[in-house]
Amino acid sequence: MAIFRLTPSFKDYIWGGNRLCEEYGKKSGLDRTAESWELSCHKDGPSFVADGEDKGLTLAEYIAKHGKGVLGTDCAAFEDFPILIKLIDAKDNLSVQVHPDNEYAMRVEGEYGKTEMWYIVDCDEGAELLYGFKHEISKEEFARRIEDNTLLEVTNNAPVHKGDVFFIKSGTLHAIGKGILIAEIQQNSNTTYRIYDYGRVGADGKPRQLHVDKAKDVTELAPAKSYPVMPVEQHDAYSSRLLASCDYFTVSVLDIKTSAVLNADEKSFVSLLILDGEVTISGGGDSVKAAKGDSVFVTASSGEFEINGCCKAILTKV
Repeated sequence: MAIFRLTPSFKDYIWGGNRLCEEYGKKSGLDRTAESWELSCHKDGPSFVADGEDKGLTLAEYIAKHGKGVLGTDCAAFEDFPILIKLIDAKDNLSVQVHPDNEYAMRVEGEYGKTEMWYIVDCDEGAELLYGFKHEISKEEFARRIEDNTLLEVTNNAPVHKGDVFFIKSGTLHAIGKGILIAEIQQNSNTTYRIYDYGRVGADGKPRQLHVDKAKDVTELAPAKSYPVMPVEQHDAYSSRLLASCDYFTVSVLDIKTSAVLNADEKSFVSLLILDGEVTISGGGDSVKAAKGDSVFVTASSGEFEINGCCKAILTKV
């Protein structure tokens, strides 16, 4: 068994704010902190072991040292580490974008496609995000509206509230709106095709790159299919709710009042992202303290482990 915290990599994208540092204890050293990559083996932003004898190793280096068995049998189907978990602070609107599926992404970009889900950690009153189209449109209309800057006339704006969940299958047009803080669980990919970016310029003073031709290839020109809201399951001292489950990840939210006994079986590791509160996570002789903003990794086949304290957390398995 191994239980340890992870230290993230950070991104300072132009739309980001400072909530991750001010409210979630992140120490990015950046003027703005748009994203923290909490669980990542991606080359563009790895996470690092924060505890124990392997402190300082990237998660990928830890896996290489201890073997893929720490990930579980369900990860054997994936050549690379399968998922990436982020906290995202959108002070301003993100670009309107789309992600390709595995087949297209592997052929064109050399990495996985990107199906993802968003859990709304917090949001300003009246905040919205873009999620698919109002109605089905043709490829010709899509191309024309991109060209004449009228695409937003046919996209679907969805109001958001704390605790909402959005499942974003590859090919779904989407954009996080300003004033939203999100926990994102996604495939291990950094391939994004921007379609519209409000005319903004990057740090170099030039308009940010768009990827219109590729977006035309992969965008589903129809309303997004929402994921069903699952019931809350009550346990002795905590509750849980399944948020989403697909070929790449299974995600639940936990509300722990005093304690919870959970299990990391042989099938998958367990990732815990603490959204609020302070707890001690222990099992098999290992014990770590974790608070709001911390990411904790429990290796596969660890068996039962216990969480003591009060917290809200996102639990992810493959």
